Amino acid sequence: MALLKVKFDQKKRVKLAQGLWLMNWFSVLAGIIIFSLGLFLKIELRKRSDVMNNSESHFVPNSLIGMGVLSCVFNSLAGKICYDALDPAKYARWKPWLKPYLAICVLFNIVLFLVALCCFLLRGSLENTLGQGLKNGMKYYRDTDTPGRCFMKKTIDMLQIEFKCCGNNGFRDWFEIQWISNRYLDFSSKEVKDRIKSNVDGRYLVDGVPFSCCNPSSPRPCIQYQITNNSAHYSYDHQTEELNLWVRGCRAALLSYYSSLMNSMGVVTLLIWLFEVTITIGLRYLQTSLDHVSNPEEPESESEGWLLEKSVPETWKAFLESVKKLGKGNQVEAEGADAGQAPEAG
Repeated sequence: MALLKVKFDQKKRVKLAQGLWLMNWFSVLAGIIIFSLGLFLKIELRKRSDVMNNSESHFVPNSLIGMGVLSCVFNSLAGKICYDALDPAKYARWKPWLKPYLAICVLFNIVLFLVALCCFLLRGSLENTLGQGLKNGMKYYRDTDTPGRCFMKKTIDMLQIEFKCCGNNGFRDWFEIQWISNRYLDFSSKEVKDRIKSNVDGRYLVDGVPFSCCNPSSPRPCIQYQITNNSAHYSYDHQTEELNLWVRGCRAALLSYYSSLMNSMGVVTLLIWLFEVTITIGLRYLQTSLDHVSNPEEPESESEGWLLEKSVPETWKAFLESVKKLGKGNQVEAEGADAGQAPEAG
């Protein structure tokens, strides 16, 4: 028994074809939107690729760009099919290709849904990428004279100013690395020598942070050196006083920014996916209603359209049987090839 059977007359078929034609051209615009969203996200990720550990984070924008291009191609073709469906002579050319085309559309909708889900689910991967990338970037902050790393100081400073953040997880991350270049240290100074000797790795570590960690909204002048030394500053207690530094880490700030972007893109992609599913269902009704006109010589005669020719369990069973037959056919061909080679070997 056919699933969701609907009766059509010529007027309904014409309206369905015209409506689908219009919807497909709206979907072409939706494909352009998906492409633009993917391109925008890729550009935003490229801007801060120096503080990202690998290229896994580009999976989502690359997928959106690819699906946007495919959406424009498939929906343009579907619009042409719907336009030609009103002319029996032109529709006859498309008829043998409609079933494979609908199967491709179903596959496209499945992939588009998975891409939309990836926009929501790749937060963990992005968090690890940012965490390790920021850690490496902070390590190279002082290498202003090293080719290939001389830009890292500017990158980190601009990042902390733009996103109002400090360090990887917080400002204390700067206490664990030497972020001041050796060229700006006076090695004849006793204080510098003592600090270097006190560290196992021979690094110059201070309880200070770069200037980009300072919060310009704070009424107090920025305390960026000797942050944990209460006696070095007047009326100051680093444990109780609200510091005039950015408290939030840059990993959390960037993760929040990119997550909000990807969540918004995921919502838009899901809405477009629903629109694409509606178009695919409409194409299926148009195809079945045109293929089953009771009297092909009379275009005005009634016809029936449906989603599935059989029920869902029967359709699934028939699909599994076709897959089994295909597997057996390949096995028989392989056995025939082995049998043909045996006499030659003898």
